Amino acid sequence: METNGESRAKRKYPGSPPADRPTKHLRDDSFGTDQDEIDLPGGEELGFVALDTRLLPPAVATHDSAEWQKTIEEVVRNVVSIRFCQTCSFDTESAITSEATGFIVDAERGYILTNRHVVCAGPFWGYCVFDNHEECDVYPVYRDPIHDFGILRFDPKAIKYMPVGALQLRPDLARVGAEIRVVGNDAGEKLSILSGVISRVDRNAPDYGDGYNDFNTNYIQAAASASGGSSGSPVVNIDGYAVALQAGGSIEAATDYFLPLDRPLRALECIRNGRPVTRGTIQTQWLTKPFDECRRVGLSPEWEAAVRKGFPKEIGMLVAEVVLPEGPAHGHIEEGDILIKVNGALITKFVDLDEILDNSVGKKVRMLVERGGKAMDIELDVGDLHAITPDRFLTVCGASFHDLSYQSARLYAIPVRGVYVCEPAGSFRFDGMDKGWIIESLDNKKTPNLNEFIEVVGNIPDRSRVVATYRHLRDLHTMHTSILYIDRHWTTKMRMAVRNDVAGLWDFSDIADPKPPVPLAPSSAQFIRLDNVGYPAASDLVRSFVRISCVMPIKLDGFPRARKTGFGLVVDAEKGLVVVSRAVVPYDLCDISITVAESIVVEGKVLFLHPLQNYAVVQYDPALVKAPVQSARLSSEHITQGASAMFLGFNQNLRVVVAKTSVTDITTVAVPANSSAPRYRAINVDAITVDTSLSGQCGSGVLADADGTVQALWLTYLGERTHSNKDVEYHLGLATPSLLPVIRQLQNGIIPKLRMLNVELHLVHMSQVRIMGVSEEWIRKVEQDNPERHQLFMVRKVECGHSQTLEEGDVILSINGKVMTRITELDVMYDHEYLDMVVVRNCEEMMLRVPTVPTDDLETDRAVIFCGAVLHRPHHAVRQQISTLHSEIYVSARTRGSPAYQYQLVPTNFIVGVNGVKTSDLDSFLHEVSKIPDNTYLRLRIITFDNIPFVITIKKNEHYFPTMEFIKDPSEPCGWRRQTYEGRFTHAGLESNILAENMDELGGE
Repeated sequence: METNGESRAKRKYPGSPPADRPTKHLRDDSFGTDQDEIDLPGGEELGFVALDTRLLPPAVATHDSAEWQKTIEEVVRNVVSIRFCQTCSFDTESAITSEATGFIVDAERGYILTNRHVVCAGPFWGYCVFDNHEECDVYPVYRDPIHDFGILRFDPKAIKYMPVGALQLRPDLARVGAEIRVVGNDAGEKLSILSGVISRVDRNAPDYGDGYNDFNTNYIQAAASASGGSSGSPVVNIDGYAVALQAGGSIEAATDYFLPLDRPLRALECIRNGRPVTRGTIQTQWLTKPFDECRRVGLSPEWEAAVRKGFPKEIGMLVAEVVLPEGPAHGHIEEGDILIKVNGALITKFVDLDEILDNSVGKKVRMLVERGGKAMDIELDVGDLHAITPDRFLTVCGASFHDLSYQSARLYAIPVRGVYVCEPAGSFRFDGMDKGWIIESLDNKKTPNLNEFIEVVGNIPDRSRVVATYRHLRDLHTMHTSILYIDRHWTTKMRMAVRNDVAGLWDFSDIADPKPPVPLAPSSAQFIRLDNVGYPAASDLVRSFVRISCVMPIKLDGFPRARKTGFGLVVDAEKGLVVVSRAVVPYDLCDISITVAESIVVEGKVLFLHPLQNYAVVQYDPALVKAPVQSARLSSEHITQGASAMFLGFNQNLRVVVAKTSVTDITTVAVPANSSAPRYRAINVDAITVDTSLSGQCGSGVLADADGTVQALWLTYLGERTHSNKDVEYHLGLATPSLLPVIRQLQNGIIPKLRMLNVELHLVHMSQVRIMGVSEEWIRKVEQDNPERHQLFMVRKVECGHSQTLEEGDVILSINGKVMTRITELDVMYDHEYLDMVVVRNCEEMMLRVPTVPTDDLETDRAVIFCGAVLHRPHHAVRQQISTLHSEIYVSARTRGSPAYQYQLVPTNFIVGVNGVKTSDLDSFLHEVSKIPDNTYLRLRIITFDNIPFVITIKKNEHYFPTMEFIKDPSEPCGWRRQTYEGRFTHAGLESNILAENMDELGGE
């Protein structure tokens, strides 16, 4: 199965998934493959490998006889390409966008047989493409709880230009030595026909590691001529009958694994006749083991003789591998027991065992097993396999939950009970492994099942902090305990999703409104003392630090994280003003928690975001904090190179570290831009480096003199993303004098209205400026003005979107009559509408009156979520990096499993038109898309970041991905107003499980 999980490059590419033949489930010889199907940051293991067949030549049966050629021509008409998404994580599977193959098994009713991992355990939406390129929506009808098959439904009347046929299922024709063909078809564009010969019909189901695995069935093995293939392809014989379903393969050998069609045929007949597909279980996994192994575990000669006489061609028997605690077989069957009879009949095949159990749901069966040579006759209740397979999930606090599935319980041999976190996000984003968590208790109340969990979580007020205990399936010995912040304001509703196999959708219902927050009461605390570090001022400085946690409900502005933690410096304890890095607080669509003295937790809000200097100012209510918080004293003098200072910082373990140090350098830094997804970075600012190794370990802190006066903040600067998908962070100092004008205005209750030159400057030396036309007279002025650094600044990049007086390549000589040799001398721009500048352009000296631009509209104040894509005005980083602003509609992120993923609406693209109508801003875009009915295609004209235009088509899916909008509104408690669109009408609230953790902000490279 081929996935579209990887982000594409910003170059031109088609708007639909590539037409290469999809791949299948693959395994290596160890059956221990543990790779991701979707290669994304934070992605989950799906337990199988997706081999990209574009790297392999398709294996086509050559020199086929005329009979085979005729058969293949008939079969191909009934094979379809399936393009689909699972919209969210569910059970063992993550949100996924992929494509596979299926084949028609009932032309009149429109049934398609494919794999279970294609039909998906969770919410599914998709379509199929026929051999003649007609397209039709498909809906799940059935997915087996265990075996790797499922059935989709389409409308046969929608296919107008070709007769719809069907392949007949003949599981009885799958025999050793039979010649077969595996027919995969990706919309008829690239036909793949793999030839092979069935070599085994009795192998155990392959094990793909963690995630979904088939079991309690035999698989068919074939020596195919290549290791490629597509999930859900029919395996046909020369007469055109489907004898098996392709499901897996080996990486190392040219071997394919096929699912027998006995149980799919039964399920199909039940569905045709309107009967439920009953599935029975005793919660025991069996394996086929050869007679020699059976003898070693206790098979007596008498029973071996009886079995061999009854089944002369059999070479083994079924042996119990896993017996689940608390299941029907617990206490009756043990691992290693050999199954002899069921209801008096000798049993050696899974298909016979399945037949008896499936017809005995709610009844009893008698089993004869042999344990260590002793025959034991037992009676067992047969349970309903569907009852222990989740068909509903709860969404609350940004996370999703359902009862633990039989599939997961079997993998770890535990009872089928407990609340499983299928989407660990929002309030329930635990540290460490992404998936596999079981909630034991919440708010000091046990949560043994989903119903009791609903009762507990529904009674917790919004913005509460509660204790949660939980375990991971891989380590059930360890109990984890965390304090969770309950978010019922960004995603207000508690929603239940229930699978509806009649409609082929999941029905959503609201089951509880949030309880209002409980007002916080003032709390008291004391700070730690640092008596033994040798710096008396350090203990006082510790009282000026608070820990800041920032949680973002959606991803904006290319920021890569959904949550971030760091430390901030209190600059006014009476007003609760705190300065923190913008790598911690990137934008104000967020929740901020401020922890004082590692004891008191209060909420904060964003007051100010500096557009260039990498800091934000947040505020908390000091009336809630009864602790000796101290306002840091900020120096008004610039620290100098070589100066001694005390470094106080917080390391990766959030511990205070102190060291004596000296300033090694103060220079204008150029933080590298992130090419794959522009995001905030500091420019036109001096950065301080020091000579202690602690500086590289600490993302927050200060440089202070002996009496504790803060001379510089120590901040984290977000840089570029490496080719290994690691975000680079730089730890550097920012001198305090540049902060003082902003802090003073905020202390007076004024939100600063800064102005700036929207250019990025680059340091140049005298040897360079001589060549660029700077006169000797100006060089002398530079040497006199700054004896320590003989330097000037050149315009490296001019932002787009404003008329400009400065041009790239201009060398700035002076501003308002002052020679500019230090970047701090540019700070005069913040409160001037015009600057009188002398520059050298093309070796000519020029005097310019340069207007500054306001910064009021730099921050994102509106975001639209459309088809799972986050759209907003191009943020500041985009304007810094791009030369032409194509429109005011920028794709910032997209949700996995959404139409934006399926149809390749990629981050860093600009939308410039809808259905031939120009859309220059969000209002015109919403006006056009609101006219388009649900489940209907529309055309989007796109221009990439690299100025390449093209058109994509995308189908609306309002059921799973409604159009929503976030609008900044200071009158709202969260600071933002939310509304959801239904056609041209809107209503308040965010009722879809759109998660920052499930978003990808990369445009790809």
